[in-house]
Amino acid sequence: MALEAIALKIGSSLLLSAAGGAVGNVASLATDQLSLKIVFCFSKAVDELKQSSTKIGNLIHDAALEPQDRELRAMADWMKRLMTVAYAAEDVVDEVQYEFVRIHIEGAILDKWIRRIFVRLQMAGKIDNIHRSLDKLCNEAAAVGLTRRSKGGEASSQSLQDRETTSLLEKHEFTRNDAIIVGRDEVVSNTTATLTNPNNQEKMLLVMAVVGLAGLGKTTLARSLTKQVKQLKEGEMKEYFDVTLWVYVSKTFDVNSILRGMLELCGATTAKPESREALVKSLGQKLKGKRYFLVLDDVWNEVPRLWKILEENLQNLESAKGSTVIVTTRSGKVAEIMGTLPNCYLGTLSHDQCWSIIQDRAFNIPNPSIDSDQERIGKEIARKCVGLPLAAKILGSLMHSKNSSDEWRSILQSPTWQLLQNHKHSGIMSVLMLSFDNLKSPLKPCFAYCSMLDRGSLIKRDELIQLWMAQGFLNPSPHQRMQKREMEDIGNEYFDTLLEKSLFQDATKDEDDVITECKMHDLVHEFAVELSRCESWTQDFSPEMDDSEIRHDARIPTLEESMPNFNHEMGDSEIRHVARISTPKLESMSETSIARLRSLFSIQVSNIIFPKLRALRVLSFYEAETQELPNSLDKLKHLRYLDLSHTAIGTLPEFIGKLYNLQTLRLPYLDKCSKEIQNLINLRHLYVHKRMKFEAGILRPLTNLRTLRYFNVCKEIGPAIEELGGLNQLRGHLIIDGLEHVWDGEEAKNARLVQKSHLHELTFKWTHGGVANENQTDVLDGLEPHGELQRLNIVNFTHGGVANENQADVLDGLEPHGELQRLNIEYFMGDRFPSWIESLQNLKEIRLVGCNNCEGVPTLGHLPNLRSLEINWMEKLKRVGEFNGTHTPLFPALKTLYIFGCKELIEWMV
Repeated sequence: MALEAIALKIGSSLLLSAAGGAVGNVASLATDQLSLKIVFCFSKAVDELKQSSTKIGNLIHDAALEPQDRELRAMADWMKRLMTVAYAAEDVVDEVQYEFVRIHIEGAILDKWIRRIFVRLQMAGKIDNIHRSLDKLCNEAAAVGLTRRSKGGEASSQSLQDRETTSLLEKHEFTRNDAIIVGRDEVVSNTTATLTNPNNQEKMLLVMAVVGLAGLGKTTLARSLTKQVKQLKEGEMKEYFDVTLWVYVSKTFDVNSILRGMLELCGATTAKPESREALVKSLGQKLKGKRYFLVLDDVWNEVPRLWKILEENLQNLESAKGSTVIVTTRSGKVAEIMGTLPNCYLGTLSHDQCWSIIQDRAFNIPNPSIDSDQERIGKEIARKCVGLPLAAKILGSLMHSKNSSDEWRSILQSPTWQLLQNHKHSGIMSVLMLSFDNLKSPLKPCFAYCSMLDRGSLIKRDELIQLWMAQGFLNPSPHQRMQKREMEDIGNEYFDTLLEKSLFQDATKDEDDVITECKMHDLVHEFAVELSRCESWTQDFSPEMDDSEIRHDARIPTLEESMPNFNHEMGDSEIRHVARISTPKLESMSETSIARLRSLFSIQVSNIIFPKLRALRVLSFYEAETQELPNSLDKLKHLRYLDLSHTAIGTLPEFIGKLYNLQTLRLPYLDKCSKEIQNLINLRHLYVHKRMKFEAGILRPLTNLRTLRYFNVCKEIGPAIEELGGLNQLRGHLIIDGLEHVWDGEEAKNARLVQKSHLHELTFKWTHGGVANENQTDVLDGLEPHGELQRLNIVNFTHGGVANENQADVLDGLEPHGELQRLNIEYFMGDRFPSWIESLQNLKEIRLVGCNNCEGVPTLGHLPNLRSLEINWMEKLKRVGEFNGTHTPLFPALKTLYIFGCKELIEWMV
């Protein structure tokens, strides 16, 4: 097959996957979202749309791309038309649903009947046109080289049914051995020896550059050096480095940003200074007289003047001699400009070292037993890595899911390796394409969409999943709907898969061992950017960038270079997603192109652009320099994700309530929320400031809410706690504040917490120093959560107030599910703890603080999983433990016991 044809096949994989997902969404949405009442009068058109979309979806799923060279242009044109029709079909289904929600909320009885007739007539014509277009495309598929795969053929992509860096080494289960640096022991040892050489202690500032191609492990080596430095600090040589700092720099070398990053890592908690002079002064106060170790990761700046400015400011910190800066870079020129010590040039790994990394990823066990044939194939694959550790990690992760010699042989013999065989970076490009090509079809657009995220940024799991969801990538298949799987569940599965495939890295876990954040290697992010260029426009490859910024020897080759004909087939009108592009450039786009945009990440509001937007699904104004939203946003019928966080917007406009398809809303720091929010009946994730107060009745209709972290009970404007009653889909952590406004247990029961099975953590808060009412204990009784709760925090329960006889009854009513793992009770002023604590067999941690009227604690010694017990400031506590009259050991799993401020404690019974 010709090189160009292979390139087209791989490049087309994303578009075909995206188109298949879009038409699949149409087929399911046409059936599931549109009720019989809605489709009345155009049911025939809906049935035809379902049939045509299902037909072409099946063709895409089962198709084999085998275009001849003469068919390349026809194939590109066919794909463009398919994507346009598929997106238009999604838009129409969206519009039907939107219009009927709008009619239900806004219209009078007679107006509703007239509007429904009008909508049916209007939409029937649109649906019929889309059906005809899909049918025509399906008939033309074979002519452009899209053919049905033979029954014996194997699909390259299975169906569903079948980078800001940090100094932390990876520790999650998918990359458990990333802390092992293969083939770099001598480099680490020699570099450490150089940095700690006594001759260098008299130098004010040492700078060493770690130089190498992308994917060689420069950042990993810097992490290892950081770890080594910390060990030196804690070991024999305590005179070395008092502070270790890590700043991710990337392509924008901004001196103030670097200084600010250093200051934050030094523990600055006050307001951040803006001027450079103030930054240096504050940083000098933190580092004066101290020897620091600073890593500047991924530096691209080749302008000597900028480095000199930073160097001068570092010299002015009055830090100790011997302070060291490690710079990682792909550019030898950067090393020449910045280095004061001999630079460290990383070479490639040997084939055997790459094979060692592959084995570790593929088997996840030390010294795996494999047959000679499979080992021979594996070693041949290792040669394809061309000495790059990143390539070895990604290939090993790919091979982990392929156990047989035949499957490994298919990797070795893949035509993908021929794509760039004459290019000096063919290895890593081919590896990334091979890994991408082996992803399941629904995952491909999810991975490519990561190009919208800023290079080097922290990827927040929930945020990325919500972005995928907004684009329709996570709509459940019929099989998944039967399993009652939600979009968020599918998104979590996709996230974990990309992590498992080493396309994500540097995972961060929360205290429950759940991965919440990750990053992408720069090279992987660049690949995602290049892969999505057919539909996306980001700052990463904006014409504003100088050639020197993007044409380094170690840079991954662009798809425009490797597939010269493919991207030229995609013009301005095919751009669907835009991120971090200047307003003047956006305003230069045609009106048709702006109308087709589905994503816009912007820090400016343009009155020229926004009236033209029609198909937008995602709109992010994160940290935008704006104080109000344009009125034209009320026309965005398809909008599903709106991020207004970290903006200066002071109030929400009334038209916010017309965004009926909105799923995720991230609000700025507002104290009060517009009542129009109650119309957003499809809202699933609502992010608000902890001081946000809702008017009565706002939350009650939002029964689809999954995320609501803060709820303030505020009687003067509402809402009462019963607002939470119908929100049974809430997940994660819910903090309920202002509970002094809840009168008694019966009122508290109206929150129906016991029915909220997806909540894992609850925090109950009373106003600090408030007046205790006589029914507070009864209130706590009524706030009984669901049994699956994992963590419960009770804060300021009459702290500073007057104890009353009902508090114990309130706490009795808060009995959680037996699966609870952590219990935290603070400032409980009753004289006894509830008996249900003793039945929580899965409890791992208990924390009792400021419960000053209790003379004893519950019977806890029999709890088999209790690992940590903290008892703090219980002034009347006299005894802990109990005599059980048997030989059964008490506290069998206890590892940590902390007792403090218990003046009356006289007895510990075990």
